[in-house]
Amino acid sequence: MKKIKVLTGLAMMSTALVLGACNNTSGEGNAEQSAEENKQMQGNIQIDGSSTVFPIMEAVSEEYMMEQPNVKVTVGYSGTGGGFEKFIAGETQMSNASRPIKDEEKAALEEKGIDFTEFKLAYDGLSVVVNKDNDWVDSLTVEELQKIWLDNGKSKKWSDIRKGWPEEEIKLYSPGTDSGTYDYFDEVILEGGQIDKSAVLSEDDNVLVQGVTGEKSGIGYFGYAYYLENKDKLKVVPIDAGKGAVEPTNETIESGEYAPLSRPLFTYAANKAVAEDEAVYDYLKFTIENAGSLSEEVGYVKLPEEEYKKDLETLEGLKK
Repeated sequence: MKKIKVLTGLAMMSTALVLGACNNTSGEGNAEQSAEENKQMQGNIQIDGSSTVFPIMEAVSEEYMMEQPNVKVTVGYSGTGGGFEKFIAGETQMSNASRPIKDEEKAALEEKGIDFTEFKLAYDGLSVVVNKDNDWVDSLTVEELQKIWLDNGKSKKWSDIRKGWPEEEIKLYSPGTDSGTYDYFDEVILEGGQIDKSAVLSEDDNVLVQGVTGEKSGIGYFGYAYYLENKDKLKVVPIDAGKGAVEPTNETIESGEYAPLSRPLFTYAANKAVAEDEAVYDYLKFTIENAGSLSEEVGYVKLPEEEYKKDLETLEGLKK
């Protein structure tokens, strides 16, 4: 009897040692996996471009640098066109844009031997705004927007736009010509015409906000996020493209009902930087994974989830 007890005890001890060894191996494996997941990147990432996209990328970068404090991400906002100039010159690894890249910009990148990939981040509804104290503008048609913004060599009063509106000179505030927002407005509203020479132009949307808030007869336009951020001191104007006046909201922007001023927002990445710089790849992966939630946080509209999944697949393809 005593012999059986001893054998049983030895068997139990052996089992415990084997289990302990297995657990230790498993623990080492988990530790290695955890270390890989928490790998600290090193790097310096330069991004420039659209001031409209800037709030999204600023939010992404702040979150990313909390996870990867040894990676410095610098995001500028010299406008879509200005950003592409730096991208072509090789000064940045990524370029933010509030319009698709132009053929001449593609050609310049090809000449420099820079292959690139486009990634869509979110939707924006370019918002037309007037001063909070403006009590006469309740909506504008596309034709009235053209009448306001196209240059005709003369100063314009609100009474020139619609009968019964005050005889006060309109003060115009527009993104600068390097801005993708300007390009988009030029394409869908001005149709390539000359913007009114009296318009105050700035690549900084905050300057435009200040201009309209400080001028009762002012009107301006910029990205949806800048309107939401300042909606307590600005009045957004519903736009009538022929099917009734529509105000920009998350729903009308995503559905395209807010026409013709709904548009996608982009970032462009240099393929070589993604393939060769682990920090650029990791940052871009983080951007795609978080663009939906962070774009909504800063006032834009997220894409359908399958769009982000496609972008992640595209990114993985660049890494191979």
